[in-house]
Amino acid sequence: MRVLLVDDHTLFREGIALLLRPLVQPLETWEAGSCEEAVAVIEARGAADLVLIDLGLPGASGLEGVRQLREAHPEMPVVVMSSADDKDTVLAALDAGAMGFIPKSSTSAVMIGALKLILAKGIYLPPSVFLAARNPAPATPPAAMTPSAAVTPMLATAPAGADAAAGSPPRRPADLGLTSRQAEVLHLLLQGKPAKLIGRELDLSLSTVKAHTSAVLRALNVTTRTQAIVAAGRIGLRFDDV
Repeated sequence: MRVLLVDDHTLFREGIALLLRPLVQPLETWEAGSCEEAVAVIEARGAADLVLIDLGLPGASGLEGVRQLREAHPEMPVVVMSSADDKDTVLAALDAGAMGFIPKSSTSAVMIGALKLILAKGIYLPPSVFLAARNPAPATPPAAMTPSAAVTPMLATAPAGADAAAGSPPRRPADLGLTSRQAEVLHLLLQGKPAKLIGRELDLSLSTVKAHTSAVLRALNVTTRTQAIVAAGRIGLRFDDV
């Protein structure tokens, strides 16, 4: 697995590489200290299997780097790691196309758990994104509460402190009235994949993908992918068969 680490602190890049080593084998880590260096690395070596990028970078901002990398390589998952983890910052990163957000203030155990989720093509979000989130999801029974928030191929969980009864069973796409194909579209949409790429992966026409996308957004009572991620986390959405 090829992982690009984008951070202007060499020590932090080396620390993340050490955390990743026991989680993934074989592992090849690339490093860059700015968005410009990251783009140059990708241009020289091709797409990485995962990009971990800081927001506070010299030169172009990390958010701009996320946009550039996702536009150039929409199939390449990009995850933000930042010391700023307030709700607006997290949502801005998701709006830019990030697949997840790991606060640098996390403990090593939380960070390892988040990296495991992301390596399994899940989406990790800090609890802050669920607190008074903009355009909240409809009031529905959430999953059992946990200390952190995550959307994974198997499970999405609500954060500790969410206004919901603990112990409620997780929900599945069928519970929202979605077909198996719509569930597949939602799963790929949550990963930030554009309609054309979803169509290629599922062998669907662009118009069919757009129709399914409209259906899944309506089912979650949201209008954007970012809102869908937050909504999925709130209700504890599982993708057992995807």
